[in-house]
Amino acid sequence: MVAVIVALVLLFGAPAFAADVVVKDAATLQLGGATYRLEGVDAPELDQRCLSEFADPSACGVEARDAAAKLIAGRNVTCRDLGPDPVFKGRRIGACTIAGDDLGLSQRLVQAGLAFNSDSNGRFAADQSKAMDDHTGLWKGCFVAPQNFRRWDKDAPLRGAACRDDRQAETRSALFPEMPARPEGCTIKGKLAKRARITGNVGVYQLPGCPSYATLIKLNRWFCSEDDARAAGFRKAYNCRIGAKR
Repeated sequence: MVAVIVALVLLFGAPAFAADVVVKDAATLQLGGATYRLEGVDAPELDQRCLSEFADPSACGVEARDAAAKLIAGRNVTCRDLGPDPVFKGRRIGACTIAGDDLGLSQRLVQAGLAFNSDSNGRFAADQSKAMDDHTGLWKGCFVAPQNFRRWDKDAPLRGAACRDDRQAETRSALFPEMPARPEGCTIKGKLAKRARITGNVGVYQLPGCPSYATLIKLNRWFCSEDDARAAGFRKAYNCRIGAKR
């Protein structure tokens, strides 16, 4: 299946749309009824926090998404469907390229320091090493790998030029805050929970209007839609009313 898309950049904090296309995060594109995870790479989750090169907290997931949309803006992108995503529920794996560019979008994002090599054969390892050495994109700040953020692994290795050995406690507190900042338009709360593993999930999500929504203060994730929450391995809280606001 081949999908031709054009992505534009809108205001900071709002999804990047072009016709029926959404740049959901730096490695996820939605076209019509299909959502593609770019092959061979991983990128910060939309609600992920990092430190800037000045050691200030930054909404790096939103910033990476907007930078990815800017990289694509005004040009066609062709995505080849490689089949179901084995990790993110309901997603497809896509091999995508920008019109007129000999390199794939995955490689371009790694070169720009917006995504990270996750290919088992290390196809983009050299590009990642160069971005890291040049302090490009996310590498000029301080962060944890997206998979560590998704697991809420507070002991994960710190990455980036702005990480300081003498401020690890403060850094980890900023990267894993007790009350994470909410991205614009994302109102669904997610909490990692061992009890969710019974149903093959990693956590539980609460919609506005659910009985426990207001009292859930120490959450781990924010999601913009139930589809995003389910893709990340979260299930709806059993006490959520059917009519809860999405």
